[in-house]
Amino acid sequence: MDATLRRLTRRDFLKLLLLSAGAVGWRWFPWPDDGNYPPDDDAGPWGRVTVRRIGIYAQPSLASPKVGSLYRDMVVRFDEVLTSPYGPRHNPKWYRLHDGFVYSAYIQPVRTRLNPVRTDIPEGGRPAEVTVPFTRAYRPLKKGRWQKLYRLYYGSVHRVTDLRTGPDGRPWYCIYDDWMHVHYCVPAAHLRFIEPHELTPIAPEVPAHEKRIVVDLDAQRLFAYQGDDIVLETQVSTGLATLKSTNGIPTKTPTGTFRIYLKTPHRHMGDGRLTSDIHAYELPGVPWVSFFHKTGVAFHGTYWHDNFGRPMSHGCVNMRTDEALWLYRWSHPVVSWDQPYGHRTGTLVRVVERG
Repeated sequence: MDATLRRLTRRDFLKLLLLSAGAVGWRWFPWPDDGNYPPDDDAGPWGRVTVRRIGIYAQPSLASPKVGSLYRDMVVRFDEVLTSPYGPRHNPKWYRLHDGFVYSAYIQPVRTRLNPVRTDIPEGGRPAEVTVPFTRAYRPLKKGRWQKLYRLYYGSVHRVTDLRTGPDGRPWYCIYDDWMHVHYCVPAAHLRFIEPHELTPIAPEVPAHEKRIVVDLDAQRLFAYQGDDIVLETQVSTGLATLKSTNGIPTKTPTGTFRIYLKTPHRHMGDGRLTSDIHAYELPGVPWVSFFHKTGVAFHGTYWHDNFGRPMSHGCVNMRTDEALWLYRWSHPVVSWDQPYGHRTGTLVRVVERG
């Protein structure tokens, strides 16, 4: 590495990136942890980069030359969304910049919404969603110290249990992590409380035995049936068999007939470590989770990719977050708004594979 580059400070590096971004006519933000967010306007769309690095291409084609790169957690305002004639076939969505194109697979569409502080927190807590591209969580320790932890991302859902003064002297919500069994906190303005009417059951008049779900691994599609009628058909991303398992459980989605047996609005998934490393395999607040297999395989919303129609997961059925919420509300068991879990035998699930 050149000695001059080694001497660059982080501030100098960000200045250079901002200057280069202005030169090519597009805007990006490293999205600071301190809450100094750029304004949310109607221009856009905005997107967050969800992996370490993605390419900027000369044309909306993965075969065209790369002309630049974007990096993890950059928040970019694109000029437009387009459907490329060059595909890929399962997901031909691309974003246009002034001097290039970015494939959508690892861009999370985001917005920025700052919310009023709420004090109506019941004893058992209440679910809330992140409404900024990301926010940094800190764990309160003894003697006024705070431990820096995860970034919580747009669309993730968390259980707010308390309101307190944060390390910046402003109101922060405390969140209970259902896997790590610890509390950590984020600025209150970055979370929106989910209201009871948003979780009312869908089609409650339909008998439970008439509802069923079919997942086709070959087609990477999910079908929800009421009797013989399809009421939802959508792309999903199931387990990628070639991923390395850290717990001995196969990463390919199991085939067979199952039932949803546990539902929760939020679940921390990943390796289960307390860390501030943004590249660690930690997914706090995975939203609208419906478990159907004893190894922990579930339907759930997804904030770390936008590449449905191809296997992408460690075994679960990744869904678009709004569709995962629909399935959560439509399927059984029914979970009331104020419950963190619903645990009963529920909707029939068939996972099929022709090969």
